[in-house]
Amino acid sequence: MIVVKYFLIIAFVLSLHTPETKVILFFGYSLTAGYGLSMEEAFPALAEKQLIQLGKNVKVVNAGLSGETSAGGLSRIDWILRQPIDIFVLELGANDGLRGLPLGQTRKNLQSIIDKVKAKYPKTKFVLAGMMVPPNMGKEYAADFKKIYPDLAKKNNATLIPFLLQDVGGIEKLNQTDGIHPNVEGHTIIARNISKILEPLI
Repeated sequence: MIVVKYFLIIAFVLSLHTPETKVILFFGYSLTAGYGLSMEEAFPALAEKQLIQLGKNVKVVNAGLSGETSAGGLSRIDWILRQPIDIFVLELGANDGLRGLPLGQTRKNLQSIIDKVKAKYPKTKFVLAGMMVPPNMGKEYAADFKKIYPDLAKKNNATLIPFLLQDVGGIEKLNQTDGIHPNVEGHTIIARNISKILEPLI
């Protein structure tokens, strides 16, 4: 079912892609996928609408998959790279952290994903969406996890979003009942924040 989904996404984007249209691909987990919401309510779709309103000719592809780890993302990235990409937004790693997986492996997986995109589409611009893990994972683990994103952004000349859930994380009224996944209002704020970062890259 997942394979069919990605074939349909790829075919759709290829049919729309022109030299003037910039394809922005969001590659992530449940936040990208819009857990608990429709795809139209998730921040990638909302960011597309906001950027179009700003006069940008863009097409957003939502390649989010709930529960995805960095290893899972690495295993499916080749399917995604069958389509042209102008801007690649990488939002993975948090599920690794929540599971207490070795951070060296997380870092290696994320770098491998970036390397694959660079090899296929050398002109692609990168945006790295940073996350944090709760302190109950241990102070040292949480601190080392947080460092992954600025380190990779610097190494790969990528634009860094220090914390994807800025102005949303921990605010009850902006999240669903699980206290983790943003509601529509929360996704709207995330979309606004990320649109400001994406606009100068287009």
